[in-house]
Amino acid sequence: MADELSLYRFWLEKLPADDPLHAELLAVEGNEKEIGDRFYQEIVFGTAGLRGICGAGTNRMNRLTVGRATKGIADFILDSGEDPAKGVAIAYDCRYFSKEFSELAASILMGSGIHVYLFPSMRPTPELSFAIRKYGTVSGINMTASHNPKEYNGYKVYWKDGAQISGGVSDGILERIRKLDLFDDFGGISLEQGKEKGLLTMLGEETDRAYLDYVYSMRQRTDCELDKSVCVVYTPLNGAGSIPMATVAAELGYDHFYIVPEQKDPDPEFTTVGYPNPEDPKGFELAEKLGKEVGAEVLIATDPDSDRMAIEIPDGKGGYVPLNGNQTGALLIAYMAQSQKEAGSLPKKAGMIKSIVTGDLGKAICKANGIRVYEALTGFKNICGVIPRLEEEGYSYFFGYEESIGCAPGEAVRDKDGVCAAMLVMELAAWCKKRGETIGDALEALYQKYGYYAEDQVSVVLKGQEGAARIGRIMDAFRGNPPREYGSLQAVEIIDYIKGYEDIPASNVLKFMMNDGSWFAMRPSGTEPKIKFYYYAVAKKRKDSEARVEEMKNAVNKIIDTIK
Repeated sequence: MADELSLYRFWLEKLPADDPLHAELLAVEGNEKEIGDRFYQEIVFGTAGLRGICGAGTNRMNRLTVGRATKGIADFILDSGEDPAKGVAIAYDCRYFSKEFSELAASILMGSGIHVYLFPSMRPTPELSFAIRKYGTVSGINMTASHNPKEYNGYKVYWKDGAQISGGVSDGILERIRKLDLFDDFGGISLEQGKEKGLLTMLGEETDRAYLDYVYSMRQRTDCELDKSVCVVYTPLNGAGSIPMATVAAELGYDHFYIVPEQKDPDPEFTTVGYPNPEDPKGFELAEKLGKEVGAEVLIATDPDSDRMAIEIPDGKGGYVPLNGNQTGALLIAYMAQSQKEAGSLPKKAGMIKSIVTGDLGKAICKANGIRVYEALTGFKNICGVIPRLEEEGYSYFFGYEESIGCAPGEAVRDKDGVCAAMLVMELAAWCKKRGETIGDALEALYQKYGYYAEDQVSVVLKGQEGAARIGRIMDAFRGNPPREYGSLQAVEIIDYIKGYEDIPASNVLKFMMNDGSWFAMRPSGTEPKIKFYYYAVAKKRKDSEARVEEMKNAVNKIIDTIK
């Protein structure tokens, strides 16, 4: 605790008395637990950038941590020999300080002589990825905490391929960041000065139109094959998806498209939802209410930066049931494969990329359609990072997805694309309706053809320094002395990715393969204070696959309870 208190006092000395960060630190004086959490570490430059609670401290998102990260990126760009005139694209979402952080980043980059392409208001993450490739920028930054609670903000970093940074780029940026002190003068200039020097380009309608044109290019069917009277309810969860999704629905002729009014406009408090994660069914409460009023045949939600997309479908009892990322991904893979086969446009050598903790239904569909499946570590920086290898091996990119409601339908956006995915879900619903079917019918047909795939995900949230230590102990217990029996199931193979496995780079992930083909995996989250468990089984009958998932889950939970 001595080191944390020393840093706390150092910050109080360095910050001006009228600085809001100074006042925030004074307010926690004497609270050792709070001070410890703010200063026990520096906020981690991890999964493609920063993410954390906003506030004063080394373990917080604030102008000092954001400024240092930006200067590290600027130094890396200049040191790597990249042309600073190619610039960096910057976007932001609806969260507290997102606009301020984006302008701070622009100021520091321009102060280093690097051109900046800046969006004037919030935009979806996939549009930023698209803009990087459209304008040929060296890098990109999006100020967003994605689906995290309101207290958080984040800093996603991209490289010139439009994908989130990884490998040597990520390591190189981190090396530069570590050379800098948080209280250094990072030499920024104002936006006005940047304009005068020709270092600032403001992005707007031209970029929006180009991105939407790309989204429209991903349509799979002609209008005559669709019934666009299908009723759709959509919620952007007060984030960046509102305008682009309304535009998509209007321009493509979906006349029965409704946006949840309480969640249509930006709200950094997320007043009506609390935790703005469409993966959590609670995020659909208002969408379900509106859906029942208008007779919606599908509900769609995107998270605040519109990279994640989730859906709910009618349950046949007057309500709605959520589909998980495995189910939604499999539905889109099957729909796109069938559509392209019928049109004769499916590449002879198509490749699909999934994460190692994503279910196998999509894999089975790809195999049946002659589509090669690649695997990657969790996260779209890893999934999209496989695209160059896929192309080098002579394959055309077909689809990429992971279980956490993220997919990249086309290679022009090298990240999760909730807007394009939502457009495809609307089209799937319209195609099903034209055939007198529903999305639920389409999913059931897949189960009958490929087997009933059951899955569940359990996240054990353990916050703060103590939580991080317990997560480490849980991973150590399963790695050092791994249990072999899980109810009636036995682990016949344990894959430890800590040193890499086949073509998969090293990562702190364990995967337990059972004697009946079931499996579960576990890993600490790279962006949140939790450890995640993924359970999968397949059988000819739904009840059998679900029972196997429950058996594994109950056995693992009992083991976790013994690890304090």
